[in-house]
Amino acid sequence: MERPDLEVADIFRAHGPAWRHAQRGHLSLGQLKVMSAIEQCRSAALGGHALRCDACEHVDIAYNSCRNRHCPKCQANAARRWLEARRNELLPVEYYHVVFTLPAPVAALAWYNKALMYRLLFETAAQTLCTIAADPKHLGARIGATLVLHTWGSALTHHPHVHGIVPGGGLAPDGTRWIACRRGFFLPVRVLSRLFRRRFLDALAAAHRAGQIRLFGEYAALAEPNAFARSMAPLRHCEWVVYAKRPFAGPEAVLAYLSRYTHRVAISNRRLVSMDERGVTFRWKDYRAKDAMHKTMTLDAGEFMRRFLLHVLPTGFHRIRHYGIFANAGRKANLALARALLHVPTPVAAAQIAEPIAPTFICRHCGAPMAITAIFLPIHPIPAPPRHQGAPP
Repeated sequence: MERPDLEVADIFRAHGPAWRHAQRGHLSLGQLKVMSAIEQCRSAALGGHALRCDACEHVDIAYNSCRNRHCPKCQANAARRWLEARRNELLPVEYYHVVFTLPAPVAALAWYNKALMYRLLFETAAQTLCTIAADPKHLGARIGATLVLHTWGSALTHHPHVHGIVPGGGLAPDGTRWIACRRGFFLPVRVLSRLFRRRFLDALAAAHRAGQIRLFGEYAALAEPNAFARSMAPLRHCEWVVYAKRPFAGPEAVLAYLSRYTHRVAISNRRLVSMDERGVTFRWKDYRAKDAMHKTMTLDAGEFMRRFLLHVLPTGFHRIRHYGIFANAGRKANLALARALLHVPTPVAAAQIAEPIAPTFICRHCGAPMAITAIFLPIHPIPAPPRHQGAPP
């Protein structure tokens, strides 16, 4: 794969040091670490290998990756490994794509409460799906769901939402049969939306009473319980966006979708157009326009970096989670039962299939394997500056 003409790393290398100095005290330790990792990714700072092709004698150098989950260059291999682990878990049924989105007033609270708000988003979306599916009026089954957190809009704005991948059916409560949903229809979106709204606002109010929500600046006054309740009251009467897309065209289409979404970062290098004295220009999709038009946007380099770093997740926060019959505790047994009820054989694990091991490095000129002739040790990385008091998490 050819290297894009412009990368996020180029922007951080060119403008990061000056902007980091100007923003000292306003960047979290996590954001500083992401900047450092992206700047050093696949450079001599992280070490690498000298390579030689025995077929055409081409000589090359491959520098090591930073492996940071926010780095646009390091997600392809991570996505590939994750997909291989998931491939044998797919069932031969329709799969549906459901999206749960937080309204803007609630999303604004997540700026300084990421771990809490994103956790509530995950848990409430999963509870909503499982509760409505278990209702005999709708499906009457125990379902499974894989949820993936995205925190960005196409223009890098803060837009927290979760994508759910859900099979079109589930296990009967007594485990004796597989209950399929009506073909082409999973669950009623309006029912999902209203339960999601009620449960999320109830959980948010409980978190506020427990003193778990941090409020700063223009939101500081909401620390008072009555003020917080008044600010949230209108949200109980507006529509919350829950979107259900048409079913995927088979399990392979599910895998293709997952490969694009599970390890996506705020912006890919391929969306970048240019970097010049005007700023950074990138492609984005305007979903408010008819037919979701593709446009270009130019931002000052500092504003581009600020928006990118809005989407750095809290340390240790899992952005892919499994619920219901796919929950880690009972997934293996539940999948085995589902396959038995659907009368399909258990797939052979990839580890049991004897396949030749692919070479790590391939010659870009002739396609032959390349041998490592030397190893370069990493230069000691530049430590991130200490976190200043008052910096966001």
